[in-house]
Amino acid sequence: MDFNKIPKQFCDNVVAGHTNENFVLLLSVGEAATAYAFTPAHMKRLVQSLGHQVAEYEKAFGPIDAKWSPGIESPLQPKDIRGGK
Repeated sequence: MDFNKIPKQFCDNVVAGHTNENFVLLLSVGEAATAYAFTPAHMKRLVQSLGHQVAEYEKAFGPIDAKWSPGIESPLQPKDIRGGK
């Protein structure tokens, strides 16, 4: 699979949650969202993979200045696009 040929969208919000049986990631693009369910083992491997990718990026391009804040709202809101209506 050539990742350069896959259509891409900018994900402007991610919400994660869990039960005792699975984890769910909800990825939103504007007013559309898709939820993905993961087993606990798959979620752990996803987190490890993402951590590895970030570490590789920072080796190549320098530290990323970012702070995670639970409950942060996306800076781009549908009401902004529709002119506040």
